[in-house]
Amino acid sequence: MAGSRVGRSARRSARAGGGCCWALPTALLCAYGFFCSVRPSEPFLTRYLLGPHKNLSETQVFNEIYPVWTYSYLALLFPVFLATDYLRYKPVVLLQGLSLIVTWFMLLYAQGLRAIQFLEFFYGMGTATDIAYYSYIYSVVDINLYQKVTSYCRSATLVGYTVGSVSGQVLVSVAGWSLFSLNVISLTSISIAFGTAWFLPMPQKSLFFHHVSSQQLSWEMKVMDCKNGSAVQDHPSVQTAPGWEEETKVPLNREDRSAKKQDQKVDIVKVLKDLWQDFLQCYSSQTMLCWSVWWALSTCGYFQVINYAQGLWEMVLPSHSTEVYNGAVEAASTLLGAVAVFVVGHIKTSWAMWGEVALALFSFLIAAAVYIMDTVRNIWVCYASYVVFRIIYMLLITIATFQIATNLSVERYALVFGVNTFIALALQTLLTLIVVDASGLGLDIFTQFMIYASYFAAISLVFLGSGIYSIMRAYSRQEQVRSRPPESQ
Repeated sequence: MAGSRVGRSARRSARAGGGCCWALPTALLCAYGFFCSVRPSEPFLTRYLLGPHKNLSETQVFNEIYPVWTYSYLALLFPVFLATDYLRYKPVVLLQGLSLIVTWFMLLYAQGLRAIQFLEFFYGMGTATDIAYYSYIYSVVDINLYQKVTSYCRSATLVGYTVGSVSGQVLVSVAGWSLFSLNVISLTSISIAFGTAWFLPMPQKSLFFHHVSSQQLSWEMKVMDCKNGSAVQDHPSVQTAPGWEEETKVPLNREDRSAKKQDQKVDIVKVLKDLWQDFLQCYSSQTMLCWSVWWALSTCGYFQVINYAQGLWEMVLPSHSTEVYNGAVEAASTLLGAVAVFVVGHIKTSWAMWGEVALALFSFLIAAAVYIMDTVRNIWVCYASYVVFRIIYMLLITIATFQIATNLSVERYALVFGVNTFIALALQTLLTLIVVDASGLGLDIFTQFMIYASYFAAISLVFLGSGIYSIMRAYSRQEQVRSRPPESQ
């Protein structure tokens, strides 16, 4: 009884302490995420580069400029992952803001192929540093507030992106603003975000280099992939895990001497060895490995489609000859995808049994959407197919996130999702180098999308075969159990 009273008192103390300090950093980070995402010019980037402001050719934009983003994102992802943790988030958040400011400043004033390629490098840096935004808040708030602040931070970016897309469409279609003016608004919004980031408090702890408890870590990365629109909600297996209740009774701002000593001297080699051991343990689950494989393969294809969708639309209906609705389509796909993510969180089904078959069927639908987008040369069909494509992907990536979080043998969500993203980017780099890059095949945009449709179809066939095999094996085991004599059971 005394222990439970002490636990309740400690829990109240943790909540009280957290309530005093969580609102300000959360509000500042949400403001940063919102203004950083309000970029009304982004849905019209291809049109801007091909237009009179930059006067670049289709081959230069699709085959020489856009691939630089993929290469730089891959090259920077792992160093940024380690630097984010080592530097305790805030410096990398500032780096992201600065990278995006340089990107949009160059987008306004830089001229020539090499300059725009250099611009893409900075954009890749801004994308790679997204991890700092999504992990910063967990180092400055109490564990019982993680789900709340996660929803706030994620919502801020979604609202910002939607506001940016809608405002860009309205300013272009209704007010008749130039794309140069939209880029000025984007630069202004990003500059406001950068100024806001300076007021963020500096965290004292991080996930790997500046040690926190393993249970706290499992909650810290409970929501990942901001770019993909996935979200992990509460899961009973996390709540009922051994030690979960005891962990929440301990104030997070508790400091001990051993932790201080560990913070004073960081052994990088030891951290890397621990990461490797955690990597082996995390991927020891066959179920989690299966969902991770789909995550990496599908994310590779998803990145390729969204990166070059504007190029496809431009070829189907050149924007200089008619009005385009890229901003409206991006906004609609984001909002409908968010609805799909919310709905799937309330679907009760045996994903362990039917998950692979579901992945196969939905991957086939994705392949069909990309194929229709490529072959039916109608801009409205392209728009509709793109919306369907994004909705299905966001729905599936959310399910995959649920399953990966559930089946982790070690609660290192940051590591697993980071590895999955790295593999996806490595595959995307290979695909870009072979299919898109001018030094490779340098295929035209329509042939590229036919390859992407075939790619998703291949994913569908692989998981259909694997799913059928898993179902047959599960039923075979059930039959064996039923056929056993009662005395042997």
